[in-house]
Amino acid sequence: MEEIMQGMKAPEFAGVDQHGETIQLSDFKGQKLALYFYPKDNTSTCTVQACNLRDGFNELAKKGIIVVGVSPDDEKSHLKFIAMHELPFRIIADTDKKVVESFGVWAEKSMYGKKYMGVIRKTFLIDENGVIVTVIDKPKVKEHAAEIAERFGLKA
Repeated sequence: MEEIMQGMKAPEFAGVDQHGETIQLSDFKGQKLALYFYPKDNTSTCTVQACNLRDGFNELAKKGIIVVGVSPDDEKSHLKFIAMHELPFRIIADTDKKVVESFGVWAEKSMYGKKYMGVIRKTFLIDENGVIVTVIDKPKVKEHAAEIAERFGLKA
């Protein structure tokens, strides 16, 4: 599978959010989208990242940027994660891993010498026409909202 890079059309995707509602790339035509992929709800690094996006959500919205998260956790897990941390954005429950695979973030990982398949933390910034503006390969989880605004070419 070819790597998704700046200047490419974003892969079309469809999934369900925490409420079971369908969410797809075409829903965001004419809008800026920060599509962020993370490994697991309620883990320390993923929580720090989500809370930073929560805290910067209104500023991003003022700049016309919509935030959507994606992880392989199910709708029930996402609902708990969202409620526990008061997250104001939608999260795709990618239990069949079609979205993570289409964006190339489902890959072999290694921890303590053990290899396993998992989600690579990565954010894709997509413009109003569905084109990848940039890919944030290693998001700074404690300042991710500001990083998104900056990489979209907007001041934080």
